[in-house]
Amino acid sequence: MTVKTERRTATIVGALYLAGTASGVLSMVVTSGPLDTPDYLNAVASHAGQVRFGAFLVLVMGVALAMVPVLMFPILKRQNEALAIGYVVFRGALETLTYIATTINLLLLVVVAQQYADSGPADTSQFRSLGILLTKANDPIIISVQNIVFSLGALMFYYLLYQARLIPRWISGWGLAAVVAYLAAGVIAVFSTNLVILLLPLAVQEMVMAIWLVVKGFNPTIASKNDRQPAAGRSVANLH
Repeated sequence: MTVKTERRTATIVGALYLAGTASGVLSMVVTSGPLDTPDYLNAVASHAGQVRFGAFLVLVMGVALAMVPVLMFPILKRQNEALAIGYVVFRGALETLTYIATTINLLLLVVVAQQYADSGPADTSQFRSLGILLTKANDPIIISVQNIVFSLGALMFYYLLYQARLIPRWISGWGLAAVVAYLAAGVIAVFSTNLVILLLPLAVQEMVMAIWLVVKGFNPTIASKNDRQPAAGRSVANLH
């Protein structure tokens, strides 16, 4: 992979982070109104298009973020192929499945809500039960488990970035520290309470990293060195 190709990859990765994050935030804004009301089934039925759009935004977020491990794998495997594969599995496959499940969940909720709105009083109880089941998919404990899975992949990612020096170490080191806090928040939420404040450092770090990648790209000295160094030489170098 040439330096020019890696520069393009860095720009795309940064743009995907920004697009995925923007889509995720917008999806929460779009769906929060109907989903946060006490009579959420009628609210969802009345704002079906809005909720469907929110589901679409979740899917956009999932696709954007799922592409990052795919693009980064050829670069990161030079450092440690096993960890690079683990990163693709945890941040690519598993996280993508989570986003797809969330998208389907929101679309199914629209169907249930519309059936609820059209049904008679005697039939509403079953739709309420289905609605509760679908909304519980976003239960804080379930989300915390997702956060733990996400954190494991992120730890591999930032460790590889730190070792490879593809970006300034203060950014990748910040990522490592922030992921530890993120992981701690997920574990604590399973047994106790949801400490959202522990999630914020990583959210800020990822935006800083994304902007850096778009503006600066990868470290050109390291990228050039990797490009010139034979595969066997890189393997030996990584042992030291």
